[in-house]
Amino acid sequence: MESRVLLRFMFILITTLFLFFFTKSWFNLIPNKSDQLTCSNYSPWCTSKNRFQSKSTNNLFYPGYKKTIRDHKSHIPHHPLDPLTIQEMNKAKSILLSYPPFTISSSSFTIHSLVLEEPEKELVLKWREGDKLSPRKASIVALLHGQAHVIIIDLESNKVIQHDIRETKTGYPTMTIEDMNSAAWAPLSDANFNRTIASRGVDLADLACLPLSTGWFGTKEEKRRLIKVQCYTMQGTINFYMRPIEGLTVLLDMDTKQVVEITDLGLDIPIPKASNTDYRFSKQPNKPLMMRVLNPISIEQPKGPSFVIEDGHLVKWANWEFHLKPDPRAGVVISQARIRDSETGVLRNVMYKGLTSELFVPYMDPTDAWYFKTYMDAGEYGFGLQAMPLDPLNDCPRYAHYMDGVFTASDGTPFIRSNMICVFESYAGDIGWRHAESPITGMEIREVRPKVTLVVRMAASVANYDYIVDWEFQMDGLIRVKVGLSGILMVKGTPYDNLNKVPKNEKLYGTILSENVVGVIHDHYVTFYLDMDVDGSDNSFVKVNLVRENTSPEKGSPRRSYLRADRNVAKTEKDAQIKLKLYEPSEFHVINPSKETRVGNPVGYKIVPGGTAASLLDHLDPPQKRGAFTNNQIWVTPYNRSEQWAGGLFVYQSHGEDTLAVWSERDRPIQNKDIVLWYTLGFHHIPCQEDFPIMPTVSSSFDLKPVNFFESNPILRMPPNLEKDLPICKAAASA
Repeated sequence: MESRVLLRFMFILITTLFLFFFTKSWFNLIPNKSDQLTCSNYSPWCTSKNRFQSKSTNNLFYPGYKKTIRDHKSHIPHHPLDPLTIQEMNKAKSILLSYPPFTISSSSFTIHSLVLEEPEKELVLKWREGDKLSPRKASIVALLHGQAHVIIIDLESNKVIQHDIRETKTGYPTMTIEDMNSAAWAPLSDANFNRTIASRGVDLADLACLPLSTGWFGTKEEKRRLIKVQCYTMQGTINFYMRPIEGLTVLLDMDTKQVVEITDLGLDIPIPKASNTDYRFSKQPNKPLMMRVLNPISIEQPKGPSFVIEDGHLVKWANWEFHLKPDPRAGVVISQARIRDSETGVLRNVMYKGLTSELFVPYMDPTDAWYFKTYMDAGEYGFGLQAMPLDPLNDCPRYAHYMDGVFTASDGTPFIRSNMICVFESYAGDIGWRHAESPITGMEIREVRPKVTLVVRMAASVANYDYIVDWEFQMDGLIRVKVGLSGILMVKGTPYDNLNKVPKNEKLYGTILSENVVGVIHDHYVTFYLDMDVDGSDNSFVKVNLVRENTSPEKGSPRRSYLRADRNVAKTEKDAQIKLKLYEPSEFHVINPSKETRVGNPVGYKIVPGGTAASLLDHLDPPQKRGAFTNNQIWVTPYNRSEQWAGGLFVYQSHGEDTLAVWSERDRPIQNKDIVLWYTLGFHHIPCQEDFPIMPTVSSSFDLKPVNFFESNPILRMPPNLEKDLPICKAAASA
């Protein structure tokens, strides 16, 4: 017995020393060797999924794929909205280290965000290609002695020009990658934790732990950054998510890495078996597949793609131009989206900025090990920080263009998220427009145009869940924003291996997916920030209600009713707080009241909701107070550069005092103003067995569609496909 205790102690000691020296050596190496800036080489910087990192990256690229090594160290900005370069990040860090109170020691503070401080909107709108860039500025969010500092640095004058200290009682900044990784390791230094793991029959070598944000549920959680850690066993499977050590929760002080509390309420719950949980193709059973395997499909572009990306970030395709950049919090930022009018040739403004503002994921289980699982994936974890390198041929087609993200570690050292975004043209056999005349007219007319679109894609793996976000641009002026959900369910261990064994009065809070595995019911809400500038910045929001009008018999119509459109211009914010209702149909337009078509209609765009869901939680429930931006599907606010994150600037352990819902209560004027449209795309997820062990992708979307923006169909003169224009691919002999 004593020898086993000694061995366990030695394992913990070696693990702790390894982590210390690994972290120390990592900090020393990065500034000196550019080839060590990539996530594929140094994955511990780039994922918080667990504490075990795969070192093989061979499966990321297909045979013959030429991996592009981008020299980020030589990049210079060309556009006012271009992200900070590596040189600018290093310069900002150097200036910060010479600025009191950060001169004391670089180890006494952590940098949670280091990004471009964008110029004022009016300056960006006035800028033209070839103009001199306005002075570049860096925005830094840092934690020093438990206080959050927001610092603006002028990179031209080498000075700090703004320094605000924020009250952390309203929340903490987004976690760093180091926060997440160290939290997953920290419980191993606690002897009680190790004894608890051993009592569950789990070998420490098989342990995988996840850092889980705590939400906020009362004053006892204030004045320090807390995180909860739950663990799984990897024995027999790479898919450890399906083997939870149920009921075991560690409460950890994120700054001291000290264990505050260990709760173990699952001693009677077995760890689910590993069988049938591995989702890798190479590990599937070697038996006949009971379906016809598809022949490969590939779209080729012998003349190359129709889009160009100038200076790294300016995308030009067909009639569209927009600025594209990665962001550590939002993931993808689309700016200055403009479309060229096919009649006048004028490049017209549509949207100044669009991004994923927040993701709210509440689980519907009020028990001790689950009640706090109400995640804010952008504000707590960083949606862009969780983006993984895209897989050529599977995430994106062969001819896609890839864009890296350049972010910073907690000490301000830049690192590279390779292949974070892909851009490609898509054709799925869809039709742009068509008409064929009936034979009774005597006219043999059949006119059809194919629909080809441009897609900007990223995929974020926020621990178990994978989110795919597409911004799809169409030649008719429509922008479709689509969110796909895939990945692995967060499951709960249960003593029951069959639904028939569950007592009638016992609540599972989900669905039995496999023996001893419950998929817990949960929601996903993805809130988008859409700064619409329809033919200019001053716009109005119009709710167009479809209302039934009853006819009078004396008017001689055989109809009893019809629908009319009532247009109501929102004067203040509360007029534009919209809950979607199936039996009270409406359209929602953003118009420019000072611009009209030749027949007098105000030019505009409308938001067209797709399938969505609304939160049913009590508005006083602590998670819903923090996620109150989901109380409506649509909000409209006056433009304010400080109001970009729906859950507030500092979301971690926030109380819900700085959210979109709070700002909108001011009921500010929005008629004929520079306005921002907010839209929340929602999913209710009741898990089913088809979600085990990994989920087929489920998607939903919404559209931004022109409404009286053009004088007529903007793709009327688009040519059809002709046989002579298309390559002929010969089928393989085996076909």
